[in-house]
Amino acid sequence: MVTRQITVRGRVQGVGYRDALCRQAETLGVTGWVRNRSAGSVEAVLQGSADAVDALLSWARRGPPAARVVEILTNAPAAELERSYTSFERRPSA
Repeated sequence: MVTRQITVRGRVQGVGYRDALCRQAETLGVTGWVRNRSAGSVEAVLQGSADAVDALLSWARRGPPAARVVEILTNAPAAELERSYTSFERRPSA
């Protein structure tokens, strides 16, 4: 089980990125959450098998058809986010 925190930059708000990421995460069996950030990026925590998280990261580099991903920053999660997630949820913007 691996957990990654990502920040996705580019044209990723207002194009269905969060909903599409939720659907893809559920398809792959990845848990965690996704939300918009006030700076225009999307932030997510991804948790699952290494293969499933890698597959979701690969998808996240493209996103849905209307998105234009410029950059993805991938990190180990902040200490307060390091816990077990049971589903994938869309959180309010921060």
